[in-house]
Amino acid sequence: MAATTTLLNEIRRAQRADGPAAVLAIGTAVPANCVRQDEFTDWYFRITKSDHLAKLKAKMKKMCDKSGIKKRYFHHTEETIGGHPEFTDRAAAPSLGARLRVSADAVSELAAAAAERAIAEWGRPAADITHLVVATNSGAGEPGTDLRLAALLGLRPTVRRTLLYFHGCSAIFTAIGLAKDAAENNRGARVLVACAHAVLLPFRAPDENSLDTLVAMALFGDGAGAAIVGADPTTDPIERPVFHVVSSSQATLPGTEHAVAINLGESGVDYRMSVEVPALVRGGLERCLAESLAPLGLANASGTGWNGLLWAVHPGSRPLLDSYEAAMGLETGKLAASRCVLSEYGNMFGATVIFVLDEIRRRRQHGEEEGEDWQWGIMSGLGPGLTVETIVMHATAGRRNED
Repeated sequence: MAATTTLLNEIRRAQRADGPAAVLAIGTAVPANCVRQDEFTDWYFRITKSDHLAKLKAKMKKMCDKSGIKKRYFHHTEETIGGHPEFTDRAAAPSLGARLRVSADAVSELAAAAAERAIAEWGRPAADITHLVVATNSGAGEPGTDLRLAALLGLRPTVRRTLLYFHGCSAIFTAIGLAKDAAENNRGARVLVACAHAVLLPFRAPDENSLDTLVAMALFGDGAGAAIVGADPTTDPIERPVFHVVSSSQATLPGTEHAVAINLGESGVDYRMSVEVPALVRGGLERCLAESLAPLGLANASGTGWNGLLWAVHPGSRPLLDSYEAAMGLETGKLAASRCVLSEYGNMFGATVIFVLDEIRRRRQHGEEEGEDWQWGIMSGLGPGLTVETIVMHATAGRRNED
């Protein structure tokens, strides 16, 4: 028995990586169709034939003006919507099937474009990918985007695939957590994480009885982010980690199940986002983040409290970013990368955080990021529940791409 236990332990040690998981490369992509936020209200009410709803249009205009968003990108165009009257007519036949068919190609193409950029930066062949984790709010079938993406990229038939549906804005946190576990528990594993969304599923005409529809239309955009995750970086070819993934945790704020929800129905997807969310964040965020860092002995790792950390926060909306600053006592500028991404792309659900990481990296490379020599950082975002997702990061030595 003792000999068997020893053998099992030896096998287990041989299977596991020696070091922690790291993000080795990242890539992003958006569709070609760009709509400026100051033109969006007119565009949206025109293509949904809703210009007669003057009060709703004025309300939407105020939302867009206060959103902190300059422009967004969409796979769907005026022609797309015009060719599917069921997308905007609530009295028409169910539209879910048509929405899913149009979204399937859009999501796969976006995910492939982001993944190709990540793989090119990584520097190894796509065939070296051993695991694939795909997350999207824009699908509901199997085989799904994961199998389509594997075919588009030329991944091996033996790649181990995981497909996540409807995790909302927190999708990337779940996906990177799974990638961390796979990389650290399978020696030599290289995990491709892809998070892609097209907002055609929730797209619909404005409704006087649904403020959530206006909020969704004013904030959400299409986009994809991808990352390569692995442990024990190779030297030939050279793999250069962007940052190490130290831990991944999740906490649900008690009694907040009503605050954020995603429901799939015959007419697409409905998003429910309570106006209470910013207040709930201010009231419970710091406790959740402190509990995430405490087991690591990092309650004050930087020596300067929360402001001594780098912050990669999902930019769900301007009020949500404001609530993060208020809850954590963050100095002006700590969420500059998140605000920049919100401005340039809007809320692209889980993919958005990859854009934030890319922006942080760009700023560090050009000396634009305050405290560019940071060691510890936090990725944080919110999901249905209301759920607080946290990933603790540790910087690699030196700036990326600096030789």
